[in-house]
Amino acid sequence: MQHTAAIPWERETLEKLLLAELRERRAARRWRILLGLLFIAALLVPFLLDRMDRSISGGGTPHTAMVRIHGVIMDGEDASAEYVLPALRDALENKSSKALMLHINSPGGSAVQAGMIVDELRRLKKLHKKPIHAVVEDTCASAAYYIASAADNIYVDKASLVGSIGVLIDSFGFTGAMDKLGVERRLITAGDNKGFLDPFSPMSETQLAYAQQLTGQIHQQFIKVVREGRGERLKETPDMYSGIIWTGEQSLALGLADAYGSMESVARDIVKAEDIVDYTHKIDFAERFARQLAGAISRTTIGTALRAPQVR
Repeated sequence: MQHTAAIPWERETLEKLLLAELRERRAARRWRILLGLLFIAALLVPFLLDRMDRSISGGGTPHTAMVRIHGVIMDGEDASAEYVLPALRDALENKSSKALMLHINSPGGSAVQAGMIVDELRRLKKLHKKPIHAVVEDTCASAAYYIASAADNIYVDKASLVGSIGVLIDSFGFTGAMDKLGVERRLITAGDNKGFLDPFSPMSETQLAYAQQLTGQIHQQFIKVVREGRGERLKETPDMYSGIIWTGEQSLALGLADAYGSMESVARDIVKAEDIVDYTHKIDFAERFARQLAGAISRTTIGTALRAPQVR
């Protein structure tokens, strides 16, 4: 007769513990997967809802397509080319949009970002043959006016601030303060001008002349865009391209703008399509946080003393 040996209580307890650990790991894995899916959904849902909203509100109904250019025109910002260009394409590719309205409220920013937006506006206008109107709210200065000048017409309020057709490279000089404090700058470079515009190093006459040459060349590019866009409407004065800013009322007299108007009046009276559909790219919190974090890491790991020239 064969007898079955009894399982020791230690073995039974160990098996129970291992099974419990296995169940906990499976549960933890399921939670990680669920949280990952929720995170992805949090990123995608605002984008999908925004696209759905555009599709529903402007799908087959004649409308005025609107893209906002608000705030500083800079890489990573709401008004950067990265976000503005897709919105421009969406707005003009929609067969039901009758015209594109740029709603502008910006003090300016990067000449490069503004130039990219202007180039795309010109390409899209040629491709889709639709009117492009710029409507200025409080401010349309420098890089913002650079963009507005590519529109067929510019509408302002009498108290809007318009113009500032100029270029600058801004920096600081701390060499005098460092001398007084007895602080020594130890900057090691390969290349005589690699420390160009470093705020803790003195600027040579050669470097200053080169900085003036850079800003001068970009200024001429700015002026060329304005002249091409405004044409014979401009009533040029000696200080038109000096960087000065004008009120909306003055801008009409100088030919820098065409008429008074608001979003509603332009859509209703000019485009003849009162329904305004906003195609502006909306940055959700998660995307903004990720970009700020990436920017902070980039600034920490890759330092440079030179900032891109600003048209403002």
